[in-house]
Amino acid sequence: MMRTAKTLDHYLAEWDLANPRLLNQTMTSRLYTVNHHADIVVLKVLEATETDERRGAAALRHFAGQGAVRLLRWDEGAHLLEYAAGDELVTLVERGDDAEATRVIAQVIEQLHGAPPPPPGEGLVRLEHWFRALFRQADADREAGRESIYRRGAAVAERLLATQRDIRVLHGDIHHRNIRSSARGWLAFDPKGLVGERTYDCANTLCNPEIPALVHNRERLLTQATILAEALGLALPRVLAFTFAYACLNASWWIALNGPDIVAWSLSVARIVEPLLEPE
Repeated sequence: MMRTAKTLDHYLAEWDLANPRLLNQTMTSRLYTVNHHADIVVLKVLEATETDERRGAAALRHFAGQGAVRLLRWDEGAHLLEYAAGDELVTLVERGDDAEATRVIAQVIEQLHGAPPPPPGEGLVRLEHWFRALFRQADADREAGRESIYRRGAAVAERLLATQRDIRVLHGDIHHRNIRSSARGWLAFDPKGLVGERTYDCANTLCNPEIPALVHNRERLLTQATILAEALGLALPRVLAFTFAYACLNASWWIALNGPDIVAWSLSVARIVEPLLEPE
């Protein structure tokens, strides 16, 4: 059932906030910088239909400021967040420091995964459920008699999910625009709130940033995957396999959302990675 949306004015009064300035508007929320006593923080007011952001709040509570912005206050309609006011991590890439940006991402992931293993019943989503769009697409292709990259991606995902290791609360959407600098260093925000093998948090990174000449390059992808694997103590073949499975998953989502450009982008990454996979 749809909840009743609370207004910006409600939260300004209820949470003792002032001087709201619109920072961004997305499909799920409106974000404002606001004054909270002597601090500038971010107020995220959720759309009335939004439910997925609750998982993000659960993940931020679990991370407790370790590699991520702090969640200062929350209810079903809004989140009050620490403000990482510095540059997005993509600025390092734009000035030629691609490898350094990947090392920063590895440091952030290491901090996030330093939180203890997740307790049960936290409202987070397991990776097995997260991949359902890919499995549906693969089933549709199978029923239609189509041999497709989605079927191959689903087979890789099934193998990975059946052999998961090092289970952690995952950010689930680590990329160069979801990490910003702050007085406390580089911090991630906007987590998806997943639970599963920690290797998965490398996958989206290797599909980003949105610079085709950079991302759709075999040598660059393998170099950055190696940096992540070595810095995080992960098996490179599993980093590559999760990247392939994730790229197919992302394309599956955007087929349903009628986003042909993102489908093409993701499948380009998948086709680059697929020949690098170890045989089963």
